[in-house]
Amino acid sequence: MATQARELDPPWQPPVRVIGSRRRRRTVQARLRSGVLEVLVPESMPYRERERWIEVMRGRIERQLQRAQPSDDRLDERARQLNRRHFGSRLRWNSIAYAEQGRRWGSCTYTAGVIRISSRAARLPAWVLDYLLVHELAHLEHADHGPAFWELVMRYPLTERARGYLMAIDHGFGEGGEELM
Repeated sequence: MATQARELDPPWQPPVRVIGSRRRRRTVQARLRSGVLEVLVPESMPYRERERWIEVMRGRIERQLQRAQPSDDRLDERARQLNRRHFGSRLRWNSIAYAEQGRRWGSCTYTAGVIRISSRAARLPAWVLDYLLVHELAHLEHADHGPAFWELVMRYPLTERARGYLMAIDHGFGEGGEELM
């Protein structure tokens, strides 16, 4: 039921930030951070080689995003309901699914329209899961956590309660908050 899904438009061209490192000798690494492709290279790497690696890494990241898990239908339906209720159905995404997120509750790669919600969140009360979805959906419009972002998130009436609930889990209720979950 992913009616809002769409293919990535080739060629995919996120903004690129090249980060040179004195410690790095031979390896090249890339990561997508807030919609910016960061390519980490040895500081001494020549310009042409850097340009070649940018293209290689752009292709790798694009393939990873295209292989991303398909949307979890129930999570997608819930997100569509929240999109209708709080955002006037204007937001679009390619995929939304549960994933291992480590200590994070969710993530959004807004340039690719990919939202991931921690698999731990599946055990949370529905109103807390709704907050997490609203939070990540808001990132589709605002990548940062600035005032405009929080104005969108605050459309969800239980935002403050849900944030408090998540803080309680994250800070000291057992290892990872088992007592609350």
